[in-house]
Amino acid sequence: MAKPEVDAFIEAFPEHTREMLQNVRKAIHNAAPDAEEYIGYMMPAYKFHGALVYFSGYKNHIGFYPGAAGVAYFKDEIAKYKTAKGSIQFPLDEPVPVDLIGRIVAFRVRENLEKAAAKSKKTK
Repeated sequence: MAKPEVDAFIEAFPEHTREMLQNVRKAIHNAAPDAEEYIGYMMPAYKFHGALVYFSGYKNHIGFYPGAAGVAYFKDEIAKYKTAKGSIQFPLDEPVPVDLIGRIVAFRVRENLEKAAAKSKKTK
């Protein structure tokens, strides 16, 4: 379900950036339809058995934040992008790699489910 505060966040950007942000949002929803959407750290965020991913728009790029494990696992596929420990920058002058984003989100979903299962075993 779309959240009005995330809609408002995206609407504040110029048209081209807005379209790219909507593509990122759709890729996340497709890969994690049960994730809860909210604003966290002043940007769109998703949680599913814990924090999942965040994203935002900037002057020259879309920032995508799958955490350190998400960046490390896909390091070869994201080599062409500027990265940091837990973030990836997708330039505004290139199409958003929605397939890649979807695979990263699916990886994070699996990772969170594995962590939740391990935690559940410990408490039994």
